[in-house]
Amino acid sequence: MADIILETRNLTREFKGFVAVNEVSLHVQRGHIHALIGPNGAGKTTCFNLLTKFLEPSSGQILFNGRDITMLQPAQIARMGIIRSFQISAVFPHLTVLENVRIGLQRNLGTSFHFWKSEATLEQLNERAMALLEEVGLAEFAPSLTVDLPYGRKRALEIATTLAMEPELMLLDEPTQGMGHEDVRRVTDLIKKVSKGRTVLMVEHNMSVVAGICDRISVLQRGAILAEGDYQTVSQNPQVLEAYMGSATALEGAH
Repeated sequence: MADIILETRNLTREFKGFVAVNEVSLHVQRGHIHALIGPNGAGKTTCFNLLTKFLEPSSGQILFNGRDITMLQPAQIARMGIIRSFQISAVFPHLTVLENVRIGLQRNLGTSFHFWKSEATLEQLNERAMALLEEVGLAEFAPSLTVDLPYGRKRALEIATTLAMEPELMLLDEPTQGMGHEDVRRVTDLIKKVSKGRTVLMVEHNMSVVAGICDRISVLQRGAILAEGDYQTVSQNPQVLEAYMGSATALEGAH
């Protein structure tokens, strides 16, 4: 039996009679990069909001490492090791790159709001912060103001601040959205690199990204799971091609 880190059972969310997520049963395997894809309005972001408890499910269950977390609060879920990135730009523009990662490390220590702490106590975090920046290829940018970073590098910084929280499961919400080809390639390589020893669940529109790094793909349509499997299986599924319609050629040609 596969080692399942995250499972949903008949997860459902209704908004005044409209079913945005319809009895979704997901099985995310530990150590995998798992993608949630589907046409616009398929329910992917709502699904992410349910998993991180920004929304309450109308019915169904969420289990993390076998424990029912359906009724927990967002902060409790984060402390358990489910960390979501990219729902908004998760960086402070007028702090340096190093300071941003240090804040992520402080959150993990439970001292996030101790802004009166002396600089000396914060400097003990610098070594770990620099190691994280090294991991995402940003060490040379450590003293730079975040506002001055190019868009793709800001995304890499968001990954570093997410890693600072020591996630067991990383939820990445459209990590390559709005990027040029070069940035897409860099961030894709980065996700592959940082996924070692972790599990990643991502919402992603770019099919070449999905084809290149994902172990398993769940396709949503109108809030329900339409198909599941590896890229090869999903990309040849007639229902998936029909759901994407104009995107079908993109699906076929992405690999």
